[in-house]
Amino acid sequence: MSLPIITADQRLAEKRGVKGVLIGKSGIGKTSQLWTLDAQRTLFFDLEAGDLAVEGWKGDSIRPRTWPECRDFAVFIGGPNPALREDQPFSQAHFQAVCERFGDPSILDKYDTLFVDSITVAGRLCMQWCKGQPQAHSERTGKPDARGAYGLMGQEMIAWLTHLQHTRDKNVWFVGILDERLDDYNRRIFSLQIDGSKTGLELPGIVDEVVTLAELKSDDGAGYRAFVCHTLNPWGYPAKDRSGRLEAVEEPHLGRLMEKVAGPAKPALERLEYTQPPAVDHLNETKEQAL
Repeated sequence: MSLPIITADQRLAEKRGVKGVLIGKSGIGKTSQLWTLDAQRTLFFDLEAGDLAVEGWKGDSIRPRTWPECRDFAVFIGGPNPALREDQPFSQAHFQAVCERFGDPSILDKYDTLFVDSITVAGRLCMQWCKGQPQAHSERTGKPDARGAYGLMGQEMIAWLTHLQHTRDKNVWFVGILDERLDDYNRRIFSLQIDGSKTGLELPGIVDEVVTLAELKSDDGAGYRAFVCHTLNPWGYPAKDRSGRLEAVEEPHLGRLMEKVAGPAKPALERLEYTQPPAVDHLNETKEQAL
């Protein structure tokens, strides 16, 4: 058996989906982004039962109500993980058991995009399930242990997200609620609204794109909605662009955003261009004068 090296031509020829999280405050129009996607090629992972905003949308949907159902759908969509033991979720045994219930997974081949609305509700279902597990109770007294429940939830959510992220041939978008608060210095802080801290901290490292749907102000003071896509943005919104193809602010159209991410890549030198901040230049001048 030869070393299974994937050549550059093979890697570039692979079909790769976009993995991203879309964040925004309640009511700003996150679920309505379904209207910008191809209804025949999109599967709506409806956790919130909040599809009134897309009433009349012609796409298919699934509606898991429990955390085990969320895990079952994830392994059915993403296939088994060969690195896991047979008794673990997302293993070959788990996949086979789910296929016996749901049928041939090839029925999902018609879908290019999975739209998960929302990861905030997925976290609540996960937390509810974790509270009933042995790890969420003290071994000595048998009483509920909040630290054990949150620790288990973090492990479960990261495993679920990572498994869906490895579904290479499909686009997967997780929708989340944007949480806003003030820190000790009265500065606005934005973060993903979800129980526990582990998921919110690690999610940006799992997905390719983090996009905040926000209301911005034009020069004349008029408000408009837009996607904030770059980590360094003047508003402090959560954002990330691993593709290097997006501008700092993009039009609020998820379909065209994915087309742009899947488009031609920028030249390497253009992607790696770095401009030294003026503050650093001023600091260097001050040092030279001191010498």
